[in-house]
Amino acid sequence: MGMNMTEKILARHAGLPSVEPGQLITCKLDMVLANDITAPPAIKEFEKVGRPVFDRTKIALVPDHFTPNKDMKTAALTKSVREFAKQQRIVNYFEVGHDAGIEHVILPEKGLVGPGMLTIGADSHTCTYGAVNGFATGVGTTDLAVGMATGEAWFK
Repeated sequence: MGMNMTEKILARHAGLPSVEPGQLITCKLDMVLANDITAPPAIKEFEKVGRPVFDRTKIALVPDHFTPNKDMKTAALTKSVREFAKQQRIVNYFEVGHDAGIEHVILPEKGLVGPGMLTIGADSHTCTYGAVNGFATGVGTTDLAVGMATGEAWFK
């Protein structure tokens, strides 16, 4: 039996001719996504790695959950994302009041996710990029941090 779309995308990104259910693989990522809630803890973990991001064009940071900020705590979270984006020279940082919006709308509109691409995001709605024939899934803080550092993630 042939592979389904998900298996084909994962196999290609793992550099394998095929994959099967239950197999543990490591894949190269096309896009890593975080927002103003999920990026700050991932940035703390990322900083422990002690290296720059794997590719400043393949990371998207979108402050869209606490924006506009409701208090000093949420303003500090947004500020930490902004500072990280500047420090790492992240190309796809969507600043509040300029080019901001809903992360899951911005990425497809800007062509940052699309058919055949593999995306991880620290948001439960990241899987919506399957609607554009890509494979995408939500991940936790450490997986996001490692993805930003190495450009890879593991899947089973």
